Amino acid sequence: MTSSAHLSPIPFGRLLTAMVTPFDNDGNVDFALAGRLARYLVDEGSEGIVVCGTTGESPTLSWLEQHKLLETVKNSVGRGVKVLAGTGSNSTAEAIEATVKASDLGADGALVVVPYYNKPPQEGLEAHFRAVANAAPDLPLMLYNIPGRTGCSLNPSTVQRLMDCPNILSFKAASGTTSEVTDLRIHCGSKLAIYSGDDGLLLPMMSVGAVGVVSVASHIVGSRIKAMIDAYFNGQVTMALAYHEQLQPIFKALFATTNPIPVKAALEIMGWQVGAPRSPLFPLKKPMKDELIDIIKSLRQI
Repeated sequence: MTSSAHLSPIPFGRLLTAMVTPFDNDGNVDFALAGRLARYLVDEGSEGIVVCGTTGESPTLSWLEQHKLLETVKNSVGRGVKVLAGTGSNSTAEAIEATVKASDLGADGALVVVPYYNKPPQEGLEAHFRAVANAAPDLPLMLYNIPGRTGCSLNPSTVQRLMDCPNILSFKAASGTTSEVTDLRIHCGSKLAIYSGDDGLLLPMMSVGAVGVVSVASHIVGSRIKAMIDAYFNGQVTMALAYHEQLQPIFKALFATTNPIPVKAALEIMGWQVGAPRSPLFPLKKPMKDELIDIIKSLRQI
């Protein structure tokens, strides 16, 4: 067991956006719009951008599209912004290939999700992440635990064993509980930078040691999320709590159905023509979209 009595380093900034992938009317990736959207997100407070994650609809993107998206966003935001590529897979060989390619293309890091569907045991998960880390030793990695999508969970004790890999620096915690942050800090100490994978749990997760968030809602309210983070770490807890409460309606609405269906609809409401999700995802139903419109209108009045 490792002591975690002090704060963790912040390898990618405190606010990262898991960016959607824009499509044109024919369903092709709109790379020019992706570049503009990435710059907008940075202007709204994002210090890092994650491309080709689940929010970016990576399961339906080709390798060529993923590589070009990474290059486009990296060139658009410049050197001062961290750009991470989603490189996870339920095939270790494929995850290695994607991570090495991301490193070659100049990514600042890789988000590597727990292998999905095949439900490996902890020994298999350890071997998987160790192999990916060893294949791209100069690329910082963020491990990503989201059992609701993958069907299995990466245990904190397994992460502790992986901490001897120098490039495993951070962890996206999306199990839906603050206890995951506490358990990770107990096992891994302050060396591991833990990011909330859930906008709605950001404030309570920061209170138990998370350094920031990989956000979806930052597409819509990035400056307010950044203000909440800054307020919390500046000791203005009451102000942070006010932001937390103010933003709950949009946090909940963006996950009322499968991500990224609602956030793409929200972006369209705000004038960003990012297109519908690719099949098998489906555009947001009208009642949910009407609710989103009302929430966004109310936020603009605050």
